[in-house]
Amino acid sequence: MWLSLHVASLVPSPAPAGHLLPHEGGQCPGGRRDIRHGFNQLQSTIHAPMHLALFDFDHTITTCDSYGRFLRKVATPAQVAAARWQAGPWVLGFRMGVVSAAALRARVTRLVFSGRSLDEMDAHGAEYARTALPGMLRGEMMQRIDWHQAQGHEVVLVSASLDLYLQPWCTQHGLSLICNRLEHAAGVLSGRYADGDCGPHKVARICSQYDLHRYDCVHAYGDSREDKPMLALAQQRWYRGHLLH
Repeated sequence: MWLSLHVASLVPSPAPAGHLLPHEGGQCPGGRRDIRHGFNQLQSTIHAPMHLALFDFDHTITTCDSYGRFLRKVATPAQVAAARWQAGPWVLGFRMGVVSAAALRARVTRLVFSGRSLDEMDAHGAEYARTALPGMLRGEMMQRIDWHQAQGHEVVLVSASLDLYLQPWCTQHGLSLICNRLEHAAGVLSGRYADGDCGPHKVARICSQYDLHRYDCVHAYGDSREDKPMLALAQQRWYRGHLLH
């Protein structure tokens, strides 16, 4: 019951009513225009500009909280019953503003995945990516991903959700991935994050894997407070479908 009613509250901000489709192209600070809008043949031969596009997932690419729905899919009846008293106070604290979204997310993640089989959860994740995620995607944001890829930009999904279903989805769409991964030993999940929660530390994860100074322009797309530090890394910042100036 609790998982059905409250797991959606793991995302601190509501989904926006609608996203505006970003215009294709645009100009990054410094006067460089992208390949589609102005590079002549000689310039493209001498210097093809490097762009990096960073996308949040839930409520940015999707219309809903994919992680909450995945938790409801894999939770056992016993876990649902236990959640009423093991996670209930944390939900109340979150609603009162004294428990962070990251803390609540970690609590529920441990409750659902502790002691579960890695192979079983991998199978659930692959099925979820194949059958459930397509119905959650924003068409305009998938078009935006396609546009970045067509320009030769490097596209990275940066999410606090789990690799169990994000990795197969990213592999299908040709995206790189930074996200939460679960700790495991001998094929059994502990319910803890292997490298800590990515959500509040997106910037550190990005900077540990990418030298941003190598890129002529960084684009970032997000929808929540957790995404704002990531947006601050970019010259082109899109928040809930709107370009920030």
